Amino acid sequence: MAKKHFTSVLSNSFGKFASKAFPAPVQCFINTAYVKLMGLDMSEFKEPCCYETLNKLFTRALEKPRPLPKDENLFISGADALITDAGTVKEGKAYQIKGMRYSIEELFGPYHQEAAAKMEGGEFINFYLSPRDYHRYHMPMRLKVNTLTHIPGKHYPVNFPLLRNKRDLFIENERVVIECEDEKGRVQVLVLVAALNVGQMVVTFEENVRTNSEIREPVHYRYEDLWVERGEFYGWFEMGSTILTFSQKGSIVPEVAINQKVSFGDILGKIC
Repeated sequence: MAKKHFTSVLSNSFGKFASKAFPAPVQCFINTAYVKLMGLDMSEFKEPCCYETLNKLFTRALEKPRPLPKDENLFISGADALITDAGTVKEGKAYQIKGMRYSIEELFGPYHQEAAAKMEGGEFINFYLSPRDYHRYHMPMRLKVNTLTHIPGKHYPVNFPLLRNKRDLFIENERVVIECEDEKGRVQVLVLVAALNVGQMVVTFEENVRTNSEIREPVHYRYEDLWVERGEFYGWFEMGSTILTFSQKGSIVPEVAINQKVSFGDILGKIC
């Protein structure tokens, strides 16, 4: 069996530290220091000392649900994030950042080649969740989840220096590809991309997904009649990372700008 890449080892080690419950005074100091160091806005969450581990702080839940737009034909942000790139899929390629293209076929992997082909002329949006952001992710629209593939890989950072200089960064990193269809049967794909210090990417409807584990080949899952509502919580990153969304041509009209800061629930376009 091949050895884990050093980025995976570092991420696993940090994950163990973050998951350890220290004595209350020590944990309070760690949590408070992290909040101050990273500049977290805790106005929608419990006090830092209320969380038993640093990981519980990372994956904190909102204390009150955020209001969502009433119009169901609006495409919303599923996370608190920065839009690092967005645009139209051309020649089977999207951008990890301006000037750095990659193949959607390679990103999606062998189980989603038909979906990749259907993305030509469609829309992609890249959401970067920094370590200071709310780490839970929600559905951007009502979707039927058909399949999911956990693809093992590395854990390179997904920050701007790497996005600009590391070719095929999203393809090399570990990821979870979620293939869906909307209410009109058009393909929508969500890709969760791991990063340095992301010990786990959790998917609530598939408990068998164990990221940064010992698997060495993609693991594929199928579902029957699994609908997830718009705004519904479906998992979290342990530390910051990236979510990529892909929409079949003609299914959404995005209204986003590169380097736009968005919050879960913000309107990002219209569903056609």
